[in-house]
Amino acid sequence: MHTLPDLPFAPDALSGFTSAKTFSFHHGKHHAGYVKKLNTAVEGTNYEGLPLTEVISSSRDSDPGVFNNAAQHFNHSFFWTCLSPEGGAPTEALAELINRDFGSLDAFKEQFSEAAAKLFGSGWAWLVQTTDGKLAIKQYKDADTPEGTEDRPLLTLDVWEHAYYLDHQNNRAGFIESFWQYVNWEFVAGNLA
Repeated sequence: MHTLPDLPFAPDALSGFTSAKTFSFHHGKHHAGYVKKLNTAVEGTNYEGLPLTEVISSSRDSDPGVFNNAAQHFNHSFFWTCLSPEGGAPTEALAELINRDFGSLDAFKEQFSEAAAKLFGSGWAWLVQTTDGKLAIKQYKDADTPEGTEDRPLLTLDVWEHAYYLDHQNNRAGFIESFWQYVNWEFVAGNLA
């Protein structure tokens, strides 16, 4: 049975980015809803009892109902861990890769922010590490996820409207800009191959 993880911070700890009220909906309703639907969808099937990553891999091209809920459960769980009240800066190893592949941290932030802002409709902006070790920014529509692909997920930002509308209304750019002060760079670096 899949379970809703606790937030790794107090719901009011990221108030410059997302309010406790938004977390009550985003984590407590939306994410919880994906977990509940996923458990219902896998009950009595070959997916029952499989780890989440295997559910994602095996349902990606064959069972959109299971895949969408499994991927959203993964994406949200990953997203919460990408956030930290302390924020900080990339580790030395991560900074070297960012400089190598994007030119500078500022250039990376600008490119990632642009990808998140220009994603049409709902979805996720991701920093991934490709099989050749390079870092890349990718947009994923709706529930899609790099998990279960050849790309290694490193960092994500949820740009579905329910992630920001209560606090930022239609100002997705403001939501994205405030994200950077709360990135858990140690978690991001820990995901590197």
